[in-house]
Amino acid sequence: MANPTLKDYLNKIENSHVYDVAINTPLDLQPILSSRLNNRVLLKREDMQPVFSFKLRGAYNKMAHLSAKQLSRGVIAASAGNHAQGVALAAQKLNCRAVIVMPTTTPQIKINAVKSRGAEVVLVGDSYSDAYLHALQLEQSEQLTFVHPYDDPDIIAGQGTIGMEILNAHPEPIAAIFCCVGGGGLVAGIAAYIKAKRPEIKIIGVEAKGAEAMTLSLKTGNRVTLEQVGLFADGAAVKQVGAYTFDLCQQYVDEMIVVDNDAICAAIKDVFEDTRSILEPAGALATAGIKAYVEREGIHNKTLIGIASGANMNFDRLRFIAERAEIGEKREAVLAVTIPEKPGAFKAFCRLLGDHNITEFNYRYSNKTEAHIYVGIAVHDALETAALVAALQAEQLPTIDLTDNEMAKLHCRHLVGGHAPLAVHEMVYRFEFPEKPHALMNFLDKMEHDWNISLFHYRNHGADFGRVLVGMEVPPDEFNDFTDFLNRLGYPYWNETENPAYELFLS
Repeated sequence: MANPTLKDYLNKIENSHVYDVAINTPLDLQPILSSRLNNRVLLKREDMQPVFSFKLRGAYNKMAHLSAKQLSRGVIAASAGNHAQGVALAAQKLNCRAVIVMPTTTPQIKINAVKSRGAEVVLVGDSYSDAYLHALQLEQSEQLTFVHPYDDPDIIAGQGTIGMEILNAHPEPIAAIFCCVGGGGLVAGIAAYIKAKRPEIKIIGVEAKGAEAMTLSLKTGNRVTLEQVGLFADGAAVKQVGAYTFDLCQQYVDEMIVVDNDAICAAIKDVFEDTRSILEPAGALATAGIKAYVEREGIHNKTLIGIASGANMNFDRLRFIAERAEIGEKREAVLAVTIPEKPGAFKAFCRLLGDHNITEFNYRYSNKTEAHIYVGIAVHDALETAALVAALQAEQLPTIDLTDNEMAKLHCRHLVGGHAPLAVHEMVYRFEFPEKPHALMNFLDKMEHDWNISLFHYRNHGADFGRVLVGMEVPPDEFNDFTDFLNRLGYPYWNETENPAYELFLS
């Protein structure tokens, strides 16, 4: 079947059945962020939908186009998040059966939200892929209709109604519209409508680092499949974008921007300061993209619109987001400073900081000549951090900027405690463990040698994977065996043995 034309999508969007369940969300000025960026920043508030996400638009539009016979049999979807709630609400409105297949690792709050809409929840496997495959089996065995989260023309058209609302609400000039991108349904639908009506407006997609499937696909000209996908912005984390969405993005998306987790955390804080609403990480991607675009292009006095795509935030993520927001905004510097181990040295160090506020200080006595301190310092921007480092070094205080050092920010700040003299041939690696039962046992079972674990640090960051720092005593003649173990394990890993934070505080 040939892909729909732009004219087809325009007709589908203008005749979409979304307003039985969705609201025409406001387009709100972000006064604080606009002032800081010297541009007019508007936010399309899809976080205010009944399920706190845009996903109900596409789900309902797809299901409203089903025949009476298809609705009588029911629908099925695979999702652990916003799409599941959208399908459940649409089924409730259309009075049809809905089966949602979710991974067994899905938080109970999301399971309860889907069940509260009357949908049946089936828990299968540890990942979305497991749930998706099982949903396809149920689709056949129970003759249900599959409602795809993004790769369907009716889904795309439903999401495209956001573009129609934006132009109706803001007929004045718009420089660019920024959309989060996962599978591509949202950006494809908006791009189709905007380019049909106002082709001068730029459409810019925003992805999270480690989940840039669309960015890489557009760059190579083919849909790529990611081996691993970063899950912090879980609402936009897919290994492969859709076929329909890729085709539209190739034609109508002007560019892609990739932002890291710290930038996402800073964007969540930016939106909170203007709205007092807390977006989920995927929901803040557009705002992070706007900030990156303004910094890169140096533009002023333009109207930039971002889609606040969702607010289904896991409460236990807030601690991590609060920790990283200041770093993402470059308003906190994390430094390793070496000072003399003598009375008055710390006081002299603090005097050198002048009016800078110390946000964190970690130190433990380790030797009689010098002290290594881990310190967080409030700054205004990255230039101020560089100047501070230079000033400390000019006073003969060796200083290393750890602001972009993942091991230091994730683990070392909680582990500063000096050296471990009994640890011999210690290798330190950082891992991402899936947040599921038996992940640690899988790690230990595959470690066939009796390597002693000399360090272990884990913190729950409210994501679908855990960040773990592990130290193991590995004799040099067993390093090849150790490398084989790492490759068999199947978890992402990074060698941190030569990380300066480890060498200064833990080695």
